[in-house]
Amino acid sequence: MTPEPADLALLAVSLDQAAGLLGRVGDDELAARTPCAEWTVADLVDHLVNTPSVLATITRGEEPDWGAAPPHVGSDREARFRTAGDDLVEAWRATGEGAQPSPLDWQLAELAVHTWDLARALDRPTGDLEPAVAERGLAFMQAGLTADNRAPVFAPEQPAPPDADAYTRIAAFAGRQV
Repeated sequence: MTPEPADLALLAVSLDQAAGLLGRVGDDELAARTPCAEWTVADLVDHLVNTPSVLATITRGEEPDWGAAPPHVGSDREARFRTAGDDLVEAWRATGEGAQPSPLDWQLAELAVHTWDLARALDRPTGDLEPAVAERGLAFMQAGLTADNRAPVFAPEQPAPPDADAYTRIAAFAGRQV
């Protein structure tokens, strides 16, 4: 089943939000810590910039090289992410009827969690981000992620404040200290 135009629009919004944050990363911030254990901002940027390419590979029904470290990106991080994001949206548009190798909501979850990670590392707010992206990703994660299958990718769910925005809630569910 091919995704609905509204779904692709939401994917495009999630990509645009992450790209906007990537464009705000200064070279002097690359050594800073992130909410991702043992990752610096540079590590997170490399992972995030590579994410749309990996997701496009999966969307095309191919197997990514899960063991490969993401390539290091330089100051062109926003442009590279936008190009890879456009490729991901096009990969979704090209999926045929019944050919959905990866749930779109899983991809939204991946992008939402790492957008929160980067916003947090840069001390930027997430309350102005499109909540539907994180809400769809969180619903997907809650439907399939249990205490038994979280590790090693996700830590145990953490508490979120009652008034937390959608990005903070998905981050807490993914095991981030919020």
